[in-house]
Amino acid sequence: MAAVLFSSFAHLRSFGFRLLSIPFLLVSIASHPSDNLPILSAKNTDGTFPIWSKLIFSPYWYFVRNFSALQRLFTREAPYSEICDGLYVGGWPSSPDKLPPGNPAIIDCTCELPRRSEFMRNAYLCVPTWDTRSPRPEDIELAVKWACQNREQQRPVFVHCAYGMSSIARASALSFIYVGRGRSVTVMCALLVALGVVEDWKDAEKLIKEKRSCIHMNARQRKALEEWSKDRLSPPKKIE
Repeated sequence: MAAVLFSSFAHLRSFGFRLLSIPFLLVSIASHPSDNLPILSAKNTDGTFPIWSKLIFSPYWYFVRNFSALQRLFTREAPYSEICDGLYVGGWPSSPDKLPPGNPAIIDCTCELPRRSEFMRNAYLCVPTWDTRSPRPEDIELAVKWACQNREQQRPVFVHCAYGMSSIARASALSFIYVGRGRSVTVMCALLVALGVVEDWKDAEKLIKEKRSCIHMNARQRKALEEWSKDRLSPPKKIE
């Protein structure tokens, strides 16, 4: 993603859009594998952004939102998929009809998209992660424990990133390649293991793939799951 964003910065700058290009440069630096600084977006724990962040990054945010809308329009992928009873994975819910039923608890894996005001009453946890990057193993564990607590209360859990889908956008429809869509799947894999639905994250990935064929994790996200699996001490708990 960093390379794509830096290319966008260079093109915008070459066409004279110097101010408009700055957010793309900042995000390309913050999301680079050697940096990975989700804190740069300043997304609050409640899913909102401070005014200064909105002013600086608004061009990039609108780009992401419009890209997400176009991708859904052309690919016709469902906004979410139910992986097993009460567990959903998908893309950023831009409106109430994009949210699973049952007033779900929401795990937000984005650092570039806001929490919609319509969902302020839903239980919410933000695990801010740039596209194509992975949540840290400790953040995965935090999300898993929080989700398990909500499942104990019989509350559905919805894990989302920006797209909740394949690693490469359909180039034939959108005319360029944009890599990502594995952040929410990474967390869901760990959750399925923690709830005893599957034995390990590899089986979890296969199960999610059966329910939502467009998903894909990259090597970085698989490595994070491997580290999470090695460090995890608590045994899986079975879903009742």
